[in-house]
Amino acid sequence: MDSQHWRAVITAAQSGDRQALDELVAGWLPLVYNIVGRALNGHADVDDVVQETMLRAVGNLGSLRDPDSFRSWLVAIAMRQIRDRARRRTADRLQEAPAADFAELTVLRLQLEGQRREVAEAVRWLDDEDRQLLSLWWLEVAGELTRRELADAVGITRQHAAVRVQRMKERLETSRGIVRALDGACPDLRELTGRWDGRPDSVWRKRLARHIRGCGYCGDTRESVVPAERLLVGIALVPLPAGFTLSLAFGGKTAAAATSAGWSAKLLGALTKPAVAMTAGATIVAGGAYVVTQPPDAPPPRAAVTPTATATTPGPPSPSAPPSAEPSPSPSTKADLYGTVVDAVDRAPAPDARPAALPRRPESGLTSTGGPKAVMQHRGDSVTFTGQGYVLVRWQISPKSRPGALVMPSWTGLKGKLFHVASGGWRRMDDPLPGAPNGYATGMGGPDIGWAVLPPGTQQMWQNEYFYLDGTVTLTQNERGCDYGLAVFPSSWEAVDKDINEGPDQGAIRYGLVRDTGTDSAPVPQYVTRATPADPATVPQRSRV
Repeated sequence: MDSQHWRAVITAAQSGDRQALDELVAGWLPLVYNIVGRALNGHADVDDVVQETMLRAVGNLGSLRDPDSFRSWLVAIAMRQIRDRARRRTADRLQEAPAADFAELTVLRLQLEGQRREVAEAVRWLDDEDRQLLSLWWLEVAGELTRRELADAVGITRQHAAVRVQRMKERLETSRGIVRALDGACPDLRELTGRWDGRPDSVWRKRLARHIRGCGYCGDTRESVVPAERLLVGIALVPLPAGFTLSLAFGGKTAAAATSAGWSAKLLGALTKPAVAMTAGATIVAGGAYVVTQPPDAPPPRAAVTPTATATTPGPPSPSAPPSAEPSPSPSTKADLYGTVVDAVDRAPAPDARPAALPRRPESGLTSTGGPKAVMQHRGDSVTFTGQGYVLVRWQISPKSRPGALVMPSWTGLKGKLFHVASGGWRRMDDPLPGAPNGYATGMGGPDIGWAVLPPGTQQMWQNEYFYLDGTVTLTQNERGCDYGLAVFPSSWEAVDKDINEGPDQGAIRYGLVRDTGTDSAPVPQYVTRATPADPATVPQRSRV
């Protein structure tokens, strides 16, 4: 940032220039958000801490003697609020899970890959104190802070800061090794983590680090490991997400009193605009709160379930539940328009129920950015298809590695038409597996290892799901919670037809299921949109395309 420019802006703001105050808040809010978000790893308290930091900074701006020290002064305020928040937490709140994992926001919004992604995800394994220090050190190596500002914010000397940063970096490297190992296929590690709940903590960090030190598989790094500081040099700030909510409270002031005290409407808009980055408007009510409202042209809200919704843990399906055939589209007095039919939650057909005839659609060929076969195992992995033809999405769920809620993959940037035409692979993922231990287990897990949990209302996937594309679309893996992988590649009508017609007499659990009506009334996938959101995991479950 241009120091001369900001010196002038700060001086003007201290003199009561509302336009300068607006610019000051809007310009420095992203820095505060990154510090607080990373220090708290996206905990629900991030909004409150960022809000309190900005309120205190604006309220005490007149006490700042040297405009050149504004950045270190602001960062110090943020760090005090972070520490105050830690002291205020009760024992119960210490066990709360993050509301929005900041490591994932970092990976997605900065499009980090490879070892840069590894560093961002390793932050989850640090203790609170290390994570607070890392929130500053990350910005130091990225060129947003100086070492002097880091030391001032923590309240220690530069020499002491150097020692603490070095110790934090050592624990960060250990955590990077854990992330790398968990991405691997070591059978001993998978057995070790069989009862892990998927939430990083210091106990599991020590257990996993001990395993890695003694494991030839996990400790064998075939790729040279680049130091974290070299990976983070020049990296941008994580932009404020569209879902970020920040409300202002004026400590008992009315809106009118707040405005007369120097809080201009434009300033308040700058503070809260990130919460409504797309289309929402805002208004100040008499109580002094900033309330997000929908603008007049916004679509009415729908009771759609997003991929980030949580669900209750499933148990074995009731043996008395009778199977039923796939429901057919509801009759209509006129031809259904494309996009008006979406998948409904259905029960599996009887194992010996043969599929209907599969309509044959034109195939001029598909190109895939993932090549002949794309394997997506990490959150943020994506593949784009272009052309006309069939696509196979093969599910591989790993609750033994980490059970929990499934955040479903999403189809974004759709141009043209996309249909869900068939399901196959000889089984649904919730079918009981023959010979499973303890009498019951499915592709969604079991009582010994935990369950993969679908968001409420989500169509149960089969081992193989088939789609037909006429245009272009991107499929993104949004894993968070239970581990899963997707093998995604172009297919053909012949391959789909063969798969769904191989049934129990070939040793499978059931025949496949045809969903295609042969017309535009065929179902479109859940979690599909023509938009290209910054975070594909925010695609609504039932979309109009």
